Amino acid sequence: MTLAQREGGSTLQLLSGGAAQGIVGAIEEAFRLATGTRVQGTFGAVGAMRDKLLSGAPCDAIILTAPLIAELEVAGHVQAGTAAPLGRVRTGIAVRSGEPLPAVADGPALRATLLAAAGLYFPDPELATAGIHFVKVLRELGIHDAVAPRLHPFPNGAAAMRELARSTAGGLVGCTQITEIRHTPGVVLVGPLPAGFELSTVYTVAVCRRAEEPGLATRLAEMLSGPATRSLREAAGFD
Repeated sequence: MTLAQREGGSTLQLLSGGAAQGIVGAIEEAFRLATGTRVQGTFGAVGAMRDKLLSGAPCDAIILTAPLIAELEVAGHVQAGTAAPLGRVRTGIAVRSGEPLPAVADGPALRATLLAAAGLYFPDPELATAGIHFVKVLRELGIHDAVAPRLHPFPNGAAAMRELARSTAGGLVGCTQITEIRHTPGVVLVGPLPAGFELSTVYTVAVCRRAEEPGLATRLAEMLSGPATRSLREAAGFD
């Protein structure tokens, strides 16, 4: 019995990096109306989503960074030939709405802003693309040890931005994928990381080998990556 038969033709299981949550939310109602199928998305750090897939979590389609999708395809966990890029996402700096926008236009400005921050909110430094990179930037700027007591890592960028938005303290700074910043009410994008410290990540969707509804999963991948949703992806923060 297929997933659709068990649930009345109603659900596809999607595992996704948090950077794509905004675009999935933007198209899921159109997908439901076109197919009669809703999307059940689980979002988080790309490493955590990969681990969920490998541990056997139900998955019809998956959105991760392009290198991770390529690794999963080689290993046979996603169907060959189904990978399709959504676009590039840059990593950026955020503050709570209403806070003054700090300077981040170049390395010295970014260094001064991060050193002055009362707290730094960012995603998992071991499993999240932006979190791994942010720690690298702190080390390259020579300030990791100085700001270590003020580091606040969260499981993923969405959680980091939600907590930044909820905080009542002043002088807080966040760093994660620009799509996650734009998707979170209560925070604003200051700007992308400056030249020499930037990170631009390609996110890719693919159909999982264990997909119980591969045809519908393919339609979802086509809708997410196709020309009809290009403007939605750009509005969500994909380049």
